[in-house]
Amino acid sequence: MRVLLIDDDVELGALLKEFLTREGFSVEVEHEGRRGLQRAAAGDSDLVVLDVMLPGMDGFEILRQLRQQSRVPVLMLTARADDLDRIEGLELGADDYLVKSFNPRELAARIRAILRRTETRASERGRLEVNGVSLDPGSREVSVDGRRVELTTLEFDVLELLMRAAGRGLSRDDLMEAIYHRKSSPFERSIDMHISHLRKKLERDRLLIKTVRGVGYQFCSTSEEEPAP
Repeated sequence: MRVLLIDDDVELGALLKEFLTREGFSVEVEHEGRRGLQRAAAGDSDLVVLDVMLPGMDGFEILRQLRQQSRVPVLMLTARADDLDRIEGLELGADDYLVKSFNPRELAARIRAILRRTETRASERGRLEVNGVSLDPGSREVSVDGRRVELTTLEFDVLELLMRAAGRGLSRDDLMEAIYHRKSSPFERSIDMHISHLRKKLERDRLLIKTVRGVGYQFCSTSEEEPAP
């Protein structure tokens, strides 16, 4: 499993990379906040271990911005032991919070526990087959009529929500709440952007995602509809 460690302590980063590698993880380390956010948002990691006090951008702001783009599991790792800091991290979407100093074996155990929960949630959701589109939450693979389609993390999440509600409309607020854990603003266009990208990647000979006026979007449960011009 691929772990991204974002921590400005170079010596600690090297020690944790060595330890976690021996524990069977593939570990990359980033020491600066903004570069760490870029690496985390790229979608190449299975879990992010995130320090709070970082140069360039602190860990809370990294987590806030990351949760607008990705649902990758995040374990906060910090010397700030105050309950309010812990609460803020969890409310922003962290999956766990570990205070320095700590036993590296506890860190490895917590990482495995988070990954087990993530894998369990994915497997429990089950594979979907709707209107020629196949979606597997466990492997996060999507195909259309047997053709493999590469999606970003958020495109996959939006498609899964639409497919599970196939035949009925979901509002932008529904999608925003599920993906970003916040309401859509009047000028919010991120959901529309993801829908546009999904249509380009999925649709060839038929309409799969239609706009429901005054509601939002609906995944078509049958292939009776023709693609929009």
